Amino acid sequence: MVLLKHSPSSVNSHLQETVQALLNAVDVQINGDRPWDIQVRNEQLYARLLSEGSMAAGESYVDGWWNCNQLDELFYRVLRGDINNSLKSWNYLHILQAKLFNLQSLQNAFKVGKYHYDLGNLLYQCMLDRRMIYSCGYWKNASTLEEAQTAKIDLIARKLNLQSGMRVLDIGCGWGGTAKYLAERYQVEVVGITISQEQREFAQQLCQGLPVEIRLQDYRDLNEPFDRIFSVGMFEHVGYKNYHTYFECVRRCLKENGRFLLHTIGTNKSYLRSDPWIERYIFPNSMIPSAKQIATAFEGLMVLEDWHNFGTDYDKTLMHWFQNFRQNWERLKDHYSDRFYRLWTYYLLSCAGSFRARKNQLWQILLTPKGTLKNDRINRFDDEF
Repeated sequence: MVLLKHSPSSVNSHLQETVQALLNAVDVQINGDRPWDIQVRNEQLYARLLSEGSMAAGESYVDGWWNCNQLDELFYRVLRGDINNSLKSWNYLHILQAKLFNLQSLQNAFKVGKYHYDLGNLLYQCMLDRRMIYSCGYWKNASTLEEAQTAKIDLIARKLNLQSGMRVLDIGCGWGGTAKYLAERYQVEVVGITISQEQREFAQQLCQGLPVEIRLQDYRDLNEPFDRIFSVGMFEHVGYKNYHTYFECVRRCLKENGRFLLHTIGTNKSYLRSDPWIERYIFPNSMIPSAKQIATAFEGLMVLEDWHNFGTDYDKTLMHWFQNFRQNWERLKDHYSDRFYRLWTYYLLSCAGSFRARKNQLWQILLTPKGTLKNDRINRFDDEF
């Protein structure tokens, strides 16, 4: 019997053809000349992609194995065409961990704060708007990032029907920009909680002299009354095992005639974990909720008043963040490595592509304890907001 031996080059050529066949479905070429085509710098990429999936795509980009002039458009095409399912590394251990363990338990709650939000305030000052709002802007009538973030805060305030003198809870207050704006503009008293020490220190200085209290605290430790509660860009760290507990906490702290607004990224299908690369390198123990998971969690606790989706606005927000990050790299490069530049580029632009492809959404969900009364009407349509 004759054993046929294949040379490494022939094997690699076959692997390249396999990857190219997948990319053909979304009009992406290997070493093509269009902005969304990929440029391969290491021929071992194909084997790595086919064996390790989405994790390998991110890690190999950071390693410099491939480039793309327009990553956001590449990801839009890949995700819109659903070929990412062929390169996904949802391994059984990953799923089993989510089922067996509460990865967002009280003991683990502060991990993402230290890992992500404590990377350094300079990074976020260079990337975000002047209030350092790290969540989706509202671009309906906005032309700049500053305008979009201000419009988003005002949208929240109108939905909550904020009135002077109210006591308001901000779950996941970030660097305090929203709390400061609401205290100044709407004359409300704000309690903001965060799991990031750097955010807390920055927010306390920012809000000095205002009726704003910033705490380093987990939401599960709250048990005090508020007229209004809102949470922006924090629910993605709660985890499905804790969703019901989260809404129980909101309900016990919200007065009977109160309102609660949840501003969160959402996904079209229910999952138990985030993308492995995002979870390992960007947001540890994160999880994007589905509509089903959210609705199930607050069922029997609160009344749904409005569910507003403006997910396409996150694409525009992320692209502005990336432009700021890239333009300010000269200020940042003495504090962060070239690998960090590639990692952050991949994070921001892959996320922009996911919203452009409508794989991720941005929801504002308005809830009340028992439903609003006739004389406390809530505007329903977007043009009324």
